[in-house]
Amino acid sequence: MNRALSTHVLVSHRLNTVWLERIHSSGIPLVEIFCARQHFDYRDRSQVNELGYWFRDAQLQCHSLHAPMYNDDCWGRTGPSSVISITERSKPRRLECVDEIKRAIEVAEKIPFRYLIQHIGVAGEEYDDFKVEAAFTALEDLSLFAKNRGVEILLENIPNRLSSAERLISFNEITHLNLHFCFDSGHANIMEGVETAFTLMQDRIRSTHIHDNNGKDDHHLFPTLAAAGTVDWKRALGLLRSRGSQFPLLLELKESPDFPQPIDSAREIFTNLESL
Repeated sequence: MNRALSTHVLVSHRLNTVWLERIHSSGIPLVEIFCARQHFDYRDRSQVNELGYWFRDAQLQCHSLHAPMYNDDCWGRTGPSSVISITERSKPRRLECVDEIKRAIEVAEKIPFRYLIQHIGVAGEEYDDFKVEAAFTALEDLSLFAKNRGVEILLENIPNRLSSAERLISFNEITHLNLHFCFDSGHANIMEGVETAFTLMQDRIRSTHIHDNNGKDDHHLFPTLAAAGTVDWKRALGLLRSRGSQFPLLLELKESPDFPQPIDSAREIFTNLESL
């Protein structure tokens, strides 16, 4: 499996070519850019163009973008209207959310990437048939918009009642969208368990988010390094390796004072995981 790193671990910093050079210099060939406007402002033409010019000649490849979760630059602190959700009940609000995600997809015209990682709903959201219909309508539109730009949308398992492994499979069966998945190890650990979720999702997994937690809280801990982690990584790596080169091993970590050099720590994590 190829090594890959999400820039989520750098989300408190503005993403620039220096950070990208450091990622590639650490022996990581693939990157996922996390769309948070304080970090990577997909609306900012100057930032998009700067990174786009750099990627043209770089060996580091942009594997994926994580769809924006908020339309502001402060993690949704400006209020409820800043939350981007494709299950939004209000049609005008949902269309606003879809338009915001399209702005992120348009980045592919300057920075080619293969996948957009998309959530159905937000953390802790309850199941509702109307929300499934809303997500279907939004994703039908987004999938076509993305396809026209060479991008495929992947659905991520997240900790809510709409996006468990079982619910994602059911969503595909109901809607016939037949979307592929991004398997999130930390979210699976909180929900049905890593092995159960992986077994259900495995045929349609095209990317991953690898991180750890205490089994309750979505802390995006550093696998094999953070003391509070509870994922059985030897077992998990056995499952992931069983699919060969179907997807990369992509770390999605949260910045921590315990690991002041996160890119160096990411390289150490890869070494530890690959040695299991």
